Amino acid sequence: MNLPESFQDQMKQLLKEEYEQYIQSFEQTRVYGLRVNTSKISTEKFEQICPFSVHKIPWISNGYYYEGTEKPAKHPYYFAGLYYLQEPSAMTPAQLLPIEDGDRVLDLCAAPGGKSTELAAKLNGTGVLVSNDISNSRAKALLKNLELFGISNAFVMSESPHKLVQYFPLYFDKILIDAPCSGEGMFRKEPAVIKSWIEHGNEFYAKLQREIVADALQMLRPGGMLLYSTCTFSPMENEETIQYMMEICPELQIMPVERYSGFGEGLVAEGNSSLKECVRIWPHKMKGEGHFLALLKKGEGERAVRTSRKEKTAKFLEKQPELLEFLSNINRKFDLSRMEIRGEKVFYVPECDQNLNGLRIMRSGLLLGECKKHRFEPSQALAMALKKEEYNQVVDFSSEDPRVIKYLKGETLEVEDIIKRPKKGWQLICVDGYPLGFAKANHTTLKNKYLAGWRWQS
Repeated sequence: MNLPESFQDQMKQLLKEEYEQYIQSFEQTRVYGLRVNTSKISTEKFEQICPFSVHKIPWISNGYYYEGTEKPAKHPYYFAGLYYLQEPSAMTPAQLLPIEDGDRVLDLCAAPGGKSTELAAKLNGTGVLVSNDISNSRAKALLKNLELFGISNAFVMSESPHKLVQYFPLYFDKILIDAPCSGEGMFRKEPAVIKSWIEHGNEFYAKLQREIVADALQMLRPGGMLLYSTCTFSPMENEETIQYMMEICPELQIMPVERYSGFGEGLVAEGNSSLKECVRIWPHKMKGEGHFLALLKKGEGERAVRTSRKEKTAKFLEKQPELLEFLSNINRKFDLSRMEIRGEKVFYVPECDQNLNGLRIMRSGLLLGECKKHRFEPSQALAMALKKEEYNQVVDFSSEDPRVIKYLKGETLEVEDIIKRPKKGWQLICVDGYPLGFAKANHTTLKNKYLAGWRWQS
């Protein structure tokens, strides 16, 4: 690989006698990883049903390596949201940020969603996740991945961090910043990143990172925790950015994290020995591409008392009998005060007492569906958020059944062997007990309602 000479000089200075080992790592076969969605399936159950060869990533509780010859994105379990494909090093930040039930969490640079999906799973449906990316096009991929994972308590936004400060001062218990960076840890996986590195260099990203972290610190409550990470090796973008944060927010302290064999220490700057608590993942020491991260705590403080919005009457629901009839098929308790109808669309919004008017919000919680003339049509997102046992009308296919792929392609299905008595109405389509989407039954024929933009591409 043709690495820039200035980059090689930088790495020689960083690694010294380990530099040759690092260079040799480029000749090794890259590793592939997936992370299990524990909000849908336990790791134990996943290991029992996993159709391809996997083995544990030692430092990720729900992470697995898989062989590059496998195609997990072409298995129905992927479409059921049972796992997310993610480079193993990149799983580490969300793993090490300690999420508690009820937390208010911000993923500030979230697209395409690898870290947001894990943060949301760790929330167990409680609290609120604000998942933001300034790029509107990238935020669309973020939204899809959160919906695929069945996440119902997230706001998906596309705003600048500076604007978010105006709406969320001292609001969040936990913040994750997987900062835009020069991507030196991606050179082996994506050699095209080298061109961007040559064009911009470390200084461009370091300046951008300082702007982002300065805004983020204004949104972190006293006593809250912030995890900063990059996929680069440059001290300018890593330890120096942490040092900058501690200078503008003197109450910050770097927290120790659980370490795995191979985690390197941060580089110590003069006068700040605490920087060694940062974590460096090197590709010549661990089976991953490389990462940097640091967990920081902002002084002391108690989590704010959560005040629920006042119960409001659900008179608007009385005008939607078709919606009420559909909800009667769901064995899950909904807080009617959190339901909102905007135009024809019905949302189940997270508990958030902030005024969000003026923000570019792509999704507020869970889109339940649409109230059309004399009928209610449930959404793809609702299907993914349900469990099989939570819906009264289910058609469950084996993953070996060819009709699963036909369903994912949007085709009409005949199910006379499954539906013994003629049925009508909305059916939740599952694969081995895990929801894929909805279909409309007419006797023993299923009219496909799988979302067009998500369909299986041959």
